[in-house]
Amino acid sequence: MVVIGTRPEAIKLAPVVLELERHRTHFDTKICVTGQHREMLDQMLQVFGLRPDYDLGVMKAGQDLTEVTAACLTGLKPILRDERPDLVLVQGDTTTTFAASLAAYYHHIPVGHIEAGLRTGKKDDPFPEEINRRLATHLSDFHFAPTELARNNLLREGVSPEDILVTGNTVIDALFLTQARLIKEPSLAVDHLGSTKGSRMILVTAHRRESFGLPFRRICEALRAIAERRRDVLVVYPVHLNPNVQTPVREILDGLPNVKLLAPLDYVSFVALRRTLAGQASSGDARSFRAPRSDCCRHRVPYRHRPRGNCRSRKCAP
Repeated sequence: MVVIGTRPEAIKLAPVVLELERHRTHFDTKICVTGQHREMLDQMLQVFGLRPDYDLGVMKAGQDLTEVTAACLTGLKPILRDERPDLVLVQGDTTTTFAASLAAYYHHIPVGHIEAGLRTGKKDDPFPEEINRRLATHLSDFHFAPTELARNNLLREGVSPEDILVTGNTVIDALFLTQARLIKEPSLAVDHLGSTKGSRMILVTAHRRESFGLPFRRICEALRAIAERRRDVLVVYPVHLNPNVQTPVREILDGLPNVKLLAPLDYVSFVALRRTLAGQASSGDARSFRAPRSDCCRHRVPYRHRPRGNCRSRKCAP
């Protein structure tokens, strides 16, 4: 059983699910989505043609992390009890990842953790992801690390070498799958910009929790300064739906003639758009940009972010 909660999890787990489904004689794959993200998660499921067998629908306005965790545990209990899967696969460091790992442990079901071993060494940076992934490690039986560095982190924490496999990062597999689809069917991508002839483009993604507040306002102010000084530059920003992102972005950047604020893009359209970028600012997308050697500028506050695997192939090494 594969448990998915958020948009990034769907992107990174889609290649795994699709590969499992290619071998149906060996694997009976069930998909359970928690709905920790709702609209953006559903969008990703549609892009990759994933059909959930179970949907917990835990997303509610105004709920906190305690409520999300409790809802995931409560929702997974009867599913795991009735299905009794041989393995539960989780990805990354979300609340869904931690809760699904804990729920599987309560039912004595082995857990496989994809993108295991990422660490900053700071309990609260990022919050709550650092603790989510540490706890997921100690609840997991199989650890799929994206890099040798991640593997070494796991070894230092007492994980047996036999239980670790360095796989690279599945976000690159998702990128290659999408690029291949676009080559065959360019119409899959929606053109949100029209002609950009004569403009240099900066494609921005910025939405991480640790940047909320003053750091995020500074990012927006820097983008405004660029737009005001360089009229030949078009700043394109698909804006995350979180109010902590929407409010400062609209306040600082709205109304500038060379700043295009978009609703969150479907993944296929985003991959198509990234071909013309000049820079961007969010970790999950950064690895996708680096893979085909696009120019990328990543802004981080305040800690040095955890390194991650960028590709399973040397031709895409950073």
